[in-house]
Amino acid sequence: MAKKFKRFFWQSVIGLGFLSGLWTAVGIDPEEILISALGSLVTTVAPDPTLRALFLILPTLLLIGSVIGAYRTAKVPGLISALVAYISGLVILTSVITGFALLAAAVIIAFCSTRRRRR
Repeated sequence: MAKKFKRFFWQSVIGLGFLSGLWTAVGIDPEEILISALGSLVTTVAPDPTLRALFLILPTLLLIGSVIGAYRTAKVPGLISALVAYISGLVILTSVITGFALLAAAVIIAFCSTRRRRR
């Protein structure tokens, strides 16, 4: 259980939730920057329209994969915890106390959701 919580915490709560909210609040998307740089490099080497299309839809595919992973690990409470973590990332720049309180709530929800779900 501890291993499952640790993996879900880092991947979904912090990665999918909090950091995504923080990057949205700041106004940049490092994932998009990396994917577009890699896409430019790959299409320069191999100018195939199929590869270009893949790099256009890759961010959406990664987001869908992350949400599916969060759902498979902790079901609906896990998705709620990732959403609360996202909101905490959004508000942390305006109110640090509220941001940390929401992040703590997301961690508690994540812990409870992974504790109930056994594999």
